[in-house]
Amino acid sequence: MRLSETVAVVTGGASGLGLATAEAILAGGGRVAILDLERSNGVEVAAGLGDHAIFTPADVASEDDVNKALDAAIAAFGKINAAINCAGIGTAMKTTGKGGPFPLALFAKTIEINLIGTFNVLRLAATRMLSNDPNDEGERGVIINTASVAAFDGQIGQVAYTASKAGVVGMTLPIARDLSRDGIRCCTIAPGTFDTPMLALLPEENRKALGAGIPFPQRLGKPKEYGQLACAIIENPYLNGETIRLDGALRMPPR
Repeated sequence: MRLSETVAVVTGGASGLGLATAEAILAGGGRVAILDLERSNGVEVAAGLGDHAIFTPADVASEDDVNKALDAAIAAFGKINAAINCAGIGTAMKTTGKGGPFPLALFAKTIEINLIGTFNVLRLAATRMLSNDPNDEGERGVIINTASVAAFDGQIGQVAYTASKAGVVGMTLPIARDLSRDGIRCCTIAPGTFDTPMLALLPEENRKALGAGIPFPQRLGKPKEYGQLACAIIENPYLNGETIRLDGALRMPPR
């Protein structure tokens, strides 16, 4: 699928990995709907990206919100043939300790946004892709989800986050198989330690220490590198059902 023919919905698109992906698709001649929370700066971000970008506010875990956002994207651009799921939250707490057990509500919230929210968006986007005319490869669309290296190397205090991201990895292949006869591909990117707004809150010495633990390149990942890989997946029709680590050969230690 050519980037110039891509109409993508990017969740979490107002910042970080999602914004970098939106910028990369637009640079390739595509069009993008930025799907993010209403309280985000999505309006300003979309305006700054130009005429081929719009903001469609939604909570990824809400069926009604996502349906409205996808319909708005189709009304603006005529179709959707790519859905990139970058929205997510992080939590840090041990299973139990002096303060008591991990709050069940917090565990459920992490699963709701990172796993259920991802599935909610992709299932509704895929349903709309069914009406697309196939290209010369028979493709009607592509779905790209975001997991994390934590799905494989979960650290102390990452139980909820790891569970949510492992779920994203686990559903990648069956979704690709489910959608294969319809010409819709599904892949997942598992980023390592990236220089996102969340990490920007850390002191510089902590950020340098994180980068020093990565074999090569010995630095934090750049959001644009995630965007480059997302575009490569869009353009390569033989990438399907796969989770790709994007981590500079990092393997996370226990803590």
